Amino acid sequence: MSKTEPLTITIMAKEYRIGCPEEEKDNLRASADLLNEKLDEIKQQGSVIGSERIAIMAALNMSHDILHSQAITDGNSDLNDRIDALSERITASMRDIQLI
Repeated sequence: MSKTEPLTITIMAKEYRIGCPEEEKDNLRASADLLNEKLDEIKQQGSVIGSERIAIMAALNMSHDILHSQAITDGNSDLNDRIDALSERITASMRDIQLI
């Protein structure tokens, strides 16, 4: 298990000190940067007022993006299964042809 060390990140101009394994620090910083980008996008639109509401909208948008990506991945998985099945049928057919 990795040793946890403190890392300070800034989200919406507030600093947060978080315990994080050394090898995960870059990922946590990148996550904070992405979150700040999403928060800024929502804030710039001006349709949502209040830090808490902006944070909720950013979380909701990011959750939607994750679920959408998973649905695409699941769809690709089904497609890959169908391709594998067809490939097996073709291979079997080719073996049958070679036997004749």
